Amino acid sequence: MILLVLIASVLIAGITIYQYREQSKDYHQVRLERKEGQIKQSINYTLQRTTYPVTTENLGYIFKEEIYQIADVQNVNFNIYDLEGELIKSSRPKFEKDSISNCLDAIVLNNLSNSVEKRFIEQNSSAGDKYQASYTYITDYQFKPIGILNLPYFEDNSLNDMELKEFLMRLGGVYLVMLLMAVSLAYFISKYITRSLETISNMISQTDLTKRNKKIFIENPGEEMKNLISSYNAMIDELEQSAVKLAKSEREQAWREMAKQVAHEIKNPLTPMRLTVQSFERKFNPEDPQINEKLEEYSKTLIQQIDTMSSIASAFSNFAEMPAQQNETLNVVKIVKLALDIFNKDYIHFISEEEEIIAKLDRTQLIRVITNLVKNAIQAVPEVASPRILVSMASEGNFVKIMVADNGIGISDENADKIFEPKFTTKTSGMGLGLGMVKNIVETYRGTIDFTSQPSKGTVFTVKFPKEN
Repeated sequence: MILLVLIASVLIAGITIYQYREQSKDYHQVRLERKEGQIKQSINYTLQRTTYPVTTENLGYIFKEEIYQIADVQNVNFNIYDLEGELIKSSRPKFEKDSISNCLDAIVLNNLSNSVEKRFIEQNSSAGDKYQASYTYITDYQFKPIGILNLPYFEDNSLNDMELKEFLMRLGGVYLVMLLMAVSLAYFISKYITRSLETISNMISQTDLTKRNKKIFIENPGEEMKNLISSYNAMIDELEQSAVKLAKSEREQAWREMAKQVAHEIKNPLTPMRLTVQSFERKFNPEDPQINEKLEEYSKTLIQQIDTMSSIASAFSNFAEMPAQQNETLNVVKIVKLALDIFNKDYIHFISEEEEIIAKLDRTQLIRVITNLVKNAIQAVPEVASPRILVSMASEGNFVKIMVADNGIGISDENADKIFEPKFTTKTSGMGLGLGMVKNIVETYRGTIDFTSQPSKGTVFTVKFPKEN
């Protein structure tokens, strides 16, 4: 809209200027023809009244005084030339001192003689002003040319220029008002249009597959907005159905994976248990003097495998159990120290910036987080010449920060994205549920856990718990 107003104002201004120039050109042309006709009538009238023979040689005598009277009456100066272009008489006194040419150019004579109308208009400019000069024949009673009438005409456009300037100023004022109106109208229209679009955009940006999304309801929307809103609301319905199906599929897949993992982990100890029983059955001899020692050995083997199965069941049970938020007001420094007391490793060190950091957490879950992180650190430093594990604590605003750092083997880049996934492990033993359980506990308490690691240099796990839950 603004662009159209600007283009229209420029075009109309250009057309106005062009129209004024054409009108001025037509006005001067008509005025020159009118003046020329009036002078010719006066000349013909003078030729009819003269007593001199009407010839070229007598033109100077005929118009000796008459030329001034005609110039005064018509209020215009003119010149009379003979047919050869020599000046005979001018209405201007002392013409020899002004800029009047005493002899016409050959080009003027040729153009005049070759003209069908026997009339030639010469266009000239002087000192920035335009002027015209008309040339036409003076004829006798038999219409025989006896001289040339020259009428200089200076174009005075000052009045037209002033009118044009005033008109353009008025026109500019009108278009300025129109431009302001167009800007205001465009602003309010764009705000009205984009209001619905902004609402739809905000709703789309807030769309989340993990929660129920709201539909859009706008009163009296336009046809296009109505179609867009209907499409969005239909998409929300489809997303909810897809989210339900996806969640169901993920749960079923998780149970399948869990069942496979449980079956796999249980089969591992069952095989040596079966082999042990079969071997005991084949080799059992009551009269063997070492029967008691062999029986004890078989029993130890079976008990060991049963303990393995029990630990597998406990690990899966702990992983599946969501930590209950039985919040207690705890001194987190004291609880972390108690959790570290079970590790009889002289290379485990504890540092705290404060003697007491109070937070509302579950004591058991906090101990499980610390023990799992320290266990992973211990398993990362068996091949290090001088192993070192540092557990540090600090209060950071409304959060408790716990850091567990080791100088172990570190975590490779290819394993960094999978470190918290259930069942993922780089160890030959274990089921890879420890860090997954820790992450589960921390996120349940609206905390965060992350790590930094450099291969062959060590790893630092950082856990942050909010002090209030």
